[in-house]
Amino acid sequence: MSFDDPRGTWNARFAGPEFHFGRAPNAFLAREAARLARGQSVLCVADGEGRNGVFLAARGLEVTAFDIAANGVAKARALAAEQRVRIDVREADIRDWDWDARTYDAVVAIFIQFLTPAERPGVFRGMQRAVRPGGLLLLEGYRPAQVAYGTGGPGRTEHMYTRDWLEATFAGWQMLRLDAYDAEIREGPGHAGMSALVDLVARKPD
Repeated sequence: MSFDDPRGTWNARFAGPEFHFGRAPNAFLAREAARLARGQSVLCVADGEGRNGVFLAARGLEVTAFDIAANGVAKARALAAEQRVRIDVREADIRDWDWDARTYDAVVAIFIQFLTPAERPGVFRGMQRAVRPGGLLLLEGYRPAQVAYGTGGPGRTEHMYTRDWLEATFAGWQMLRLDAYDAEIREGPGHAGMSALVDLVARKPD
């Protein structure tokens, strides 16, 4: 499997009955979810097997989610049905998503580390456009030190985020949280062990 073939890679990783990143929501998102109010709209970017979108839907949010892998989308729909929540899940490539179709109260992007340095600026500009004025963008990703840990992510330093890069990318936004730290995470077989993390919660200017 290779991150040079994202659709094939993720379909293979999501093919089995187990959930590659577990069924529980990402811990950062769970901690920050109180910032989001019932009834608000949320876009979950590259949401995999649906753990984060389903979690937010269970909290009463209007959730749209997408992922490149048909296997992930199918499991996300099954998880939503199991949890008896409604979620609009679509199969789509992050590179082709129409960021201007509508705006959301929040955009959530958890470990979208598969983007190359060339692809990343355009996608991040798109995510920013998809946030309504005054809305939030919540992101957790890996820092370059993650490559040495080898506990998740593509193993490519250039795919990781730095605090300086995020500060520059979100210049003009209100930084509600920007933390770089190491912590042990347990999210299924895909993320397991000590990890070099960076968390961002930013509010778009009105």
